[in-house]
Amino acid sequence: MKTAIGQDSHRFDFDNKDKPLILGGVVFDNCPPLSGNSDADVVLHSITNAVSGITTVNIIGKTADDMCRNGITDSKAYLQEALKYLEYDILHVSISIECKTPKITPKITDMRKSISSILNIPETSVGITATTGEGLTEFGDGMGIQVFTIITVN
Repeated sequence: MKTAIGQDSHRFDFDNKDKPLILGGVVFDNCPPLSGNSDADVVLHSITNAVSGITTVNIIGKTADDMCRNGITDSKAYLQEALKYLEYDILHVSISIECKTPKITPKITDMRKSISSILNIPETSVGITATTGEGLTEFGDGMGIQVFTIITVN
């Protein structure tokens, strides 16, 4: 059995009106997108980093940047690339999101369904929590989103 943590954060791109905000593979309407050369799905990036913590094969960075330069900007593809190196069964994924906006709770069910589908695990094995952090960080102040993920495999 192994456990790893992943983290990622992105600032909002308040000037970009054409790009959607995507978190955990789910579109959040009427929200500013996150800055990044991909779709900037900070939730999937955090999960990818957690998987990399198990496999020791870093995907976010050079591999994802190369994929992006080749026109692959969907963060699901980066996570699927990381999963190719995983020689264990995923038992549980715990995701903690810090942001002032958007409100995460109304989309948790959709996010759990999306993430469980990508990881090929039951929805009951995907935990998602959210906090504003009481405005103590730039994320709680509404400047972006930070995500921590813990993954347990066997």
